[in-house]
Amino acid sequence: MIKKKVHSKKKPVAKKKFFRKGGEKVTTGIPGLDSLIEGGFEKKSSNVIVGGAGSGKTIFAVQFLIDGMKRGEKCLYVTFEEKKEQFYSHIKEFGWDLKDFENKGLFTFLEYTPIKVKTMLDEGGGAIESTILREKISRIAIDSITSFILLFDKELERREAALMLFGMISGWDCTSLLTLEEDPLKSSVFTSKAVEFESDSITLLYYTQHKGERSRYLEILKMRGVNHSRKIHEIKIGEKGLYITKKTINEI
Repeated sequence: MIKKKVHSKKKPVAKKKFFRKGGEKVTTGIPGLDSLIEGGFEKKSSNVIVGGAGSGKTIFAVQFLIDGMKRGEKCLYVTFEEKKEQFYSHIKEFGWDLKDFENKGLFTFLEYTPIKVKTMLDEGGGAIESTILREKISRIAIDSITSFILLFDKELERREAALMLFGMISGWDCTSLLTLEEDPLKSSVFTSKAVEFESDSITLLYYTQHKGERSRYLEILKMRGVNHSRKIHEIKIGEKGLYITKKTINEI
């Protein structure tokens, strides 16, 4: 475990954003979700998707990018764990041909290690920023930031690293989606409180068991400047990805 504190000559400071109602929106690509959040994510916002294993975080992230690419937007997917060929093959099960989008210049796959992200913060940019500027990326998904946050033992170090990460993302002028590997049912405290404070929205994905059967649910914990749904909505994974059903529950 790395205990060294983050030191940087250039330390981005996360910018506080106060979105005005009616601002420009970016559609999520998740059927049934946009109507619950006044049309989609705010443009250039940083959005965190929190869920445990099997909850649908990666599908959510890719579906968000697919929606952008279908609209002609250039998108970037950053992963700490997936290998490119295996990832492309898995995603193709939903009818999404990432290789085709890549050949059209709309999709960039970037395999990164948590250590490289730490180095990127130290250097103030790195390969991710270079790719965003060169390719004129408008949507980015980072899947996931958990292993990066866990590089730091102390909460103060985690907070500093998260502040720098969100500050850097804010400067990229992209609409970003970051996944966080945590089960909302097992912990009410995120790995780093800074993630909760600095993100513009937090969506929780539950994968819970009831009477011998597992079901998935979605809850919008917060979304700045948006009168979002306060209900817990059932979600399912179909042949074309995630979608919201009409079923809601009061609590989990």
